[in-house]
Amino acid sequence: MGLTAAVLAVDAGNSKTDVAVVSEDGEVLGSARGPGFVPHIVRAEAAVASLHLLVERAAADAGLGDSTGVVRHVSACLANVDLPVEQRLLDELVAARDWGATSAVFNDTYALLRAGLDEPHGVAVICGAGINCTGHRNDGREVRFAAVGRISGDWGGGGHLWSEAMWWAARAADGRGPHTALRDALPAHFGLRSMEELIEAVHLNQLPLERCTEMTPLLFEVAADGDPVASDVVRRQAEEVAVMAVAALTRLDLLDEPTAVVLGGGVLTAGHRMLLDGIDEELATSAPKAFTRVVTAPLVVGAGLLGLDHVSAPESAKERLRDYLVAR
Repeated sequence: MGLTAAVLAVDAGNSKTDVAVVSEDGEVLGSARGPGFVPHIVRAEAAVASLHLLVERAAADAGLGDSTGVVRHVSACLANVDLPVEQRLLDELVAARDWGATSAVFNDTYALLRAGLDEPHGVAVICGAGINCTGHRNDGREVRFAAVGRISGDWGGGGHLWSEAMWWAARAADGRGPHTALRDALPAHFGLRSMEELIEAVHLNQLPLERCTEMTPLLFEVAADGDPVASDVVRRQAEEVAVMAVAALTRLDLLDEPTAVVLGGGVLTAGHRMLLDGIDEELATSAPKAFTRVVTAPLVVGAGLLGLDHVSAPESAKERLRDYLVAR
């Protein structure tokens, strides 16, 4: 099949992947959803092979018989593409699949930034399973972070917060730390009688990781009820989000300009007022001209908009794509 005037938009996060085939006028011709994108766990080649299956499903949904060469441009915004060596490898692997005439691979923070703004000028902080930040100026300057966990200076994200909640609850249970309602709330959530039973279940892998992450929203619930230990953890997360944003603003020389800080990811879009208010308070002190904007739209919107930017689609097409995907 010959090339069509369309974009293949990919938003591949830690927990799920969305793929959409988009026409040049912004119509979604086909789509598919699948599991998360974890090349650092399954190797990049296997991760892209799994992504190829979703592309085939989206192409079939669009009435296209083959996933090869069906679009003008591929815009792939992928989680866990944090280091330059990872970027180069994923660029090569995506290009080799020949889904489109051209392709571009971005970290998934770029999808967040573009989904939240009419043009990618500002800072985006994503806090889902992990935490990451990207900053971009209209003149092309950009800021990125390694964002591979504690060894790159990171703190927080849903994959970290549940273990932080357990740390404080365990210390409350054995006398090493202050009292916290987490001590009873965490095991009770799983029908267990004590922190000792919960520690055993997690340590022996009797409680799978996807169940462990249920403790992250529970942490916010306990904090909202006024527990001082849980509240301190939430405040620490707010500080970390603000610190990343301020670092990006500083490196881009945007501290003295009104600049959007776009927030996304499951932890930040869950509507926890203590967390969001804490971020605003931190920014008011360190970057008073910055303002936050929470993006709850699916981030495949951002990937699609980046693709439509690349093919010079009209603004009406971008509005149509945004309206369609946000309304889903």
